[in-house]
Amino acid sequence: MLWLFQSLVLGTIFVSLIFSTPLFASQSMNQEDIQILIEKTKDAWVAQDIDALAQFFTVDGELIVPSQCWRGQEEIREGLANFKQQYSDVKIDIHRIIIGENQAAVEWYYEDTEKATGLRNKADDVIVVDFKDSQISRWREYFDTQTPTNR
Repeated sequence: MLWLFQSLVLGTIFVSLIFSTPLFASQSMNQEDIQILIEKTKDAWVAQDIDALAQFFTVDGELIVPSQCWRGQEEIREGLANFKQQYSDVKIDIHRIIIGENQAAVEWYYEDTEKATGLRNKADDVIVVDFKDSQISRWREYFDTQTPTNR
């Protein structure tokens, strides 16, 4: 009876170790890779490089901004194409990035120009980003356009 108990315990430990290895789990990104991907994403936003931005996301990734949610690379690409038609002259200054395991919070200052009116939009922006397999699986933005800044 003792051998049965020992076999069950050892079997449970073995299965736990096997399935917790990177072979069976999604790959964890290190801090440097996350930092680089965020910088590349920022550069693509500024350049309004729609294809590059969409490719940073997983096939089923989400991009959520106030009043908009795009799911999947194609829907993200379409939403960004619409954005590019309406806005230009994007400027972004990253203030800080806080990195955790396969996630990050980014604080940046954002500006763009509305093409139809010439109005310059300005916002402090916080983005919460989740990563999966070295790509962005979820990007959620929170804008603050009301708080006065010294910019």
